[in-house]
Amino acid sequence: MKKIYMKMIALVVVATIMGSCKKFIDYNPHEDFIVTDLDYFKSESDYRAMVNSAYTPVQWLNQATVIGDVASDNSVAGGESASDVLALQQIDDFTLTPINSALEDLYRVAYEGVNRTNYIVQNKDKNPAGETINFSGKDAMYGEVYFLRAYYYFTLVKMWGDVPLFLDKRISLTDARTLARSPKTEVYAQIEKDLIAAIAALPATQSQQGRITKYAAQGLLGKVYLYENKFQEADAVLEPIIAANAFTLVADYPSIYLASGENGSESVFEIQYTNGSPYYNWGGATRGQGNYAVQQNGIRGISGSGAMPYAAGWSTNLPSQNLANAYAAGDQRKDITAFNIEAYKAAHPDYGISYQVAPYKNTGLYNGKYLPRKGETSGQIELNYLNNFRVMRYSEVLLMAAEALNRGGGDNAKALNYLNQVRRRAFKDNAHDATATGDALKQAIWDERRLELAMDGDRFFDLVRTGQAATKLTGFTAGKNELFPIPQTEITITGITQNPGY
Repeated sequence: MKKIYMKMIALVVVATIMGSCKKFIDYNPHEDFIVTDLDYFKSESDYRAMVNSAYTPVQWLNQATVIGDVASDNSVAGGESASDVLALQQIDDFTLTPINSALEDLYRVAYEGVNRTNYIVQNKDKNPAGETINFSGKDAMYGEVYFLRAYYYFTLVKMWGDVPLFLDKRISLTDARTLARSPKTEVYAQIEKDLIAAIAALPATQSQQGRITKYAAQGLLGKVYLYENKFQEADAVLEPIIAANAFTLVADYPSIYLASGENGSESVFEIQYTNGSPYYNWGGATRGQGNYAVQQNGIRGISGSGAMPYAAGWSTNLPSQNLANAYAAGDQRKDITAFNIEAYKAAHPDYGISYQVAPYKNTGLYNGKYLPRKGETSGQIELNYLNNFRVMRYSEVLLMAAEALNRGGGDNAKALNYLNQVRRRAFKDNAHDATATGDALKQAIWDERRLELAMDGDRFFDLVRTGQAATKLTGFTAGKNELFPIPQTEITITGITQNPGY
C-alpha cells in the first residue's frame, strides 16, 4: 500500500509541475525545422500558393485523355509490341484487370486533387490557427477551387461510377480504411453544387491565361448535365456562353493545336504545360514536368532536313483507319487528327523524311494534334513538351448545346444551327450543312462530336453515356466495360467493393 501511495504522490507532483511549467516545456516543432498546418494560410500569398498547388494534379491526369481514345474506336495503343505500355494494351483490348498501372495512377492523382482542394475549402473561413484572413478576390479564387474539385470528381465518376465522396478534409491512410463508395448520383450532385458555386464566384475573364473562368465552369456544368441526361438544365447553362459572344471559332482548324494557337479565341479551358525548366524525373513521368502524352504520340525515329517540323516519339495512341474513314472529303479536320505520314512525306520531298514504321498495331496514322515538334521541349525532351491539352473549346459548347436542345425537346432549328456552325468551319463552306431532324439530328450531333473532338479524350465516354459502346467497340462487354476496375491497391487498403465483372 505504501508503494502505491508513494507512486500516486509522485504522479500528482509531476502533473503539478507540468501544469505550472506548461508554456516553458511545450514542444515547438519549429525547433526541429518541422512545418505544420499552423504555418499555412497566414496571408493572401499563402492562399494563392495553395490554390496553384490545387491546379497541379490536373496536369498529372494526361493519361485520361489518351485512354479516352485508346479505349474507343478512335485509336489503338500501338507501340513496340504487345507488352509495350501494357496498361494501355489492356485498355485497348478490353483485357482489363484491377491491376493496371495507368488506371491506378489516375485514380490516385484524382484523389490527390480532391485532397488538395478539400484542404483549401476546409480553411476558407478560418485558417488552422483559428484566424480569419480576408483579401480582395478571395471569393473568386475559391471559385477556382470549387471548379477543380468538381473536375477531379467528374474524372472519378465517369471512369469508376460509385466512388468515395468526402468534402470536409484531407483523407489520411487511416481515414481511407473507413471509406465507402457513394452512389454516383450523390457524387454528381456534389459536382453540380461545386460548379454552381464556382459560376457564382468566378469572373468572365482572368488576367492570367489558363486560370478558370465563369465560362469554363458553365461549360463543365453543361457537360455534367449531359452525362446525367438533364438536357434542359444543360441548355440553360450552355446557351448563356453562346449568347455572351465571348468566343469565336478559329477559321483554320489545324492551327488550334499549334503552340501559337494555345489559349486562343475558342479556348474555354486548357490544361497548361510549359518547357521552361530542364527538370525531369522518369519515376514520375506523368507528373506535369511537361505534357508526357505528346512524346507518346510521336513518329518513331523521324528525321528530316530544313523546315521539317516534327521530332521523334514512341508511336503509341495511333488513330484508327475507322476514324480516318469517318471524315468526308474536304473536311480540314482529317489531316491533323489522323496524320498520314506517307502522304506528308510525298507532299514534302525536299524534307528528306525518314522514319520507322510503328511496330505494333500499325495504322500508318498518327495523332497530329499532339505530335512532338522541334524546339517545343527542354532538358529531358521526352518529359518536357509544352503542348496544352485543349480540354474544352467553343465548338464543343455549340455541340453540347445542340444535343441538349435536341434531346431536351427544345428548338431543333437552333440545334441545327449550332451543329452547322461547326460543320461550316470544318469544310469552309455551307454546302455540307446538315438538314436532319429528330433522332437523325441526334445521331448527326453525336457523329460530329467524334469528328470535332477526336484524340481529345472524349470518344469512349461519349459512346458509354449515349449507349453506343456495345455496338461500336470490339471486345466491349455490356454491363462491365462501361466502367474501369477499381485499382486493387485501393481495394486492399480501403476494403471498398469492386465494379461488376472484375
